[in-house]
Amino acid sequence: MSAAELTPPEAARWAGRAGLPLPADRQAQVAAVADHIHSVVSVLRELDFGDTPPAPAYRAGEEKHDAAV
Repeated sequence: MSAAELTPPEAARWAGRAGLPLPADRQAQVAAVADHIHSVVSVLRELDFGDTPPAPAYRAGEEKHDAAV
């Protein structure tokens, strides 16, 4: 991963700031999962959605069909 990996002590600090005490034996696992989630989200941020409308604009069953068919 990158130099910006979340360390176990940082994971404990962030969890504490959120009001979630994190036992020492879980810090490494939580940091690893947080790093994995961050890597997945960073890939999603690179996607170009172009003219894709936001989800609330989508209406299931109202697909537009080409009239020239």
